[in-house]
Amino acid sequence: MITGISYTSKDSPSDKTEAAQMVKMPYREAIGSLMYASVATCPDISFAVSTLSQFLKNPGEGHWEAVKRVFRYLAGTWGHELMYGGEKHTLIGYTDVDGSSQDHRRAITGHTFLIDGVAILGSSKKQELVALSTAKAEYIAATHAAKEGIWLHRLIGELFDTINEPTTLYCDNQAALTLATMDNFHVWTKHIDICYHFIRQEVTSGTFTLIYCPTSDMVTDILTKALPGWKVKEHTAALGLCSACRGVQKCTGILAGMERAEGPE
Repeated sequence: MITGISYTSKDSPSDKTEAAQMVKMPYREAIGSLMYASVATCPDISFAVSTLSQFLKNPGEGHWEAVKRVFRYLAGTWGHELMYGGEKHTLIGYTDVDGSSQDHRRAITGHTFLIDGVAILGSSKKQELVALSTAKAEYIAATHAAKEGIWLHRLIGELFDTINEPTTLYCDNQAALTLATMDNFHVWTKHIDICYHFIRQEVTSGTFTLIYCPTSDMVTDILTKALPGWKVKEHTAALGLCSACRGVQKCTGILAGMERAEGPE
């Protein structure tokens, strides 16, 4: 998606002529196809799909152009696949939040879990409430990520060997880390619902180890906002999406396609 552009309901058709024109566009079908791709093999488009799916009832021309841009990006990166087996790492997670870029003012939560350096689960969605601070939004995001992590612990234990060591969960907000690891409650955090303190219990019990990760290295940044092309390439590689091509000509075509999808800087 183009950085700096906010897609809202104001971009929806404002007159009958424009509405009649948009009815001819297969917007819902396109979003359905993209949803399948984002869940199955393309976690890098999760934020774009999540954002554009908010306008299924009344899409505008701007929304349709954004959908076509996602398809152009996929056409440019068709040779990229989730490549497992290159590294040997246990389960690790990343959690991130973008607080106020959306018209609905709800934070966008993104989290992903990786095994052997490749994503096995990812999510990009808006939070169910309006957070009063970035720390609270990050804290809530970490709680939801912990719940997913516990489910993965149990699933992996049934399929393979039980994970005995704590799972590392990376977060880029120091205030949220302090709140999750220390009894640091005060007037600015006393309004946080008790259900979100679940993460503190899991950290105390040794299920998770929360570690600070600089925003510049936060893998899930791609799941919370539109990023410039070079950053997208960096984060897709961190998710384990690598080119499966074997020839120079094919690789060159992929890179050229990505540059076309990015458009002018």
